[in-house]
Amino acid sequence: MRPEKILLVDDEEGILTLLEIILKKERYDSIYTCSSGNAALELIDRHSFDVILLDVMLPDIHGFELCTKIRSKTNTPIIFISSCSSDFDKLTGLGIGGDDYITKPFNPLEVVARIQSLFRRQSLDRANLYEKLDHKDSREYHYGHLVLKPADALLLVNDQSYECTAKELDLLEFFFRNPNRIFTSTQIYQLVWGEEPYYGEEKTVAMHISKIRKKLENKPKSPQIIINMKGIGYKFVPPQ
Repeated sequence: MRPEKILLVDDEEGILTLLEIILKKERYDSIYTCSSGNAALELIDRHSFDVILLDVMLPDIHGFELCTKIRSKTNTPIIFISSCSSDFDKLTGLGIGGDDYITKPFNPLEVVARIQSLFRRQSLDRANLYEKLDHKDSREYHYGHLVLKPADALLLVNDQSYECTAKELDLLEFFFRNPNRIFTSTQIYQLVWGEEPYYGEEKTVAMHISKIRKKLENKPKSPQIIINMKGIGYKFVPPQ
């Protein structure tokens, strides 16, 4: 039996049942389900979850609004599951605090794989954190008006501090450590996420880069710092 506690939030009973069956086959036995946003908030107040799968179109609270409410209570990873498949919806979901975004219809085995991938990343992040604490890593990166202090989880842009998620910090440190080098999406995913790529990893990388561009760039839609080399990959160009 796996110890992780999982919360499934969806107003389609069939999806809840299907996911619960698949997850239990993978030995995840601590599974909680509900079909509304208010019920989800009540469960989150009573329990500490390791991951939350959250539908966007709920009957009482929109999933994005619910995500904001959840973020005020906990940093538990949130995976959106939604029939809203536009890039705008995906970027919005990730931008307000989601950790992943899966579109309906989906392969339930992919959902399980994403959950397991997230748990592996959490284990690696904890191991990396302990390693940094043990070695008291104080390396900082200074590029013009940009300063990154990974050990302090701090990004400064023109002396203004920005909060970053753990994965955003990993991605920023990767680019700051490798200026003026071109990497494909697959290489970035392998080196930053620490996993073999899966179908859709290009969008995962692109969405996270879009989020950090909003912090780094004056004009995120016309980036000058993390640029897209068309048909090749991405390159970090340090500002002078």
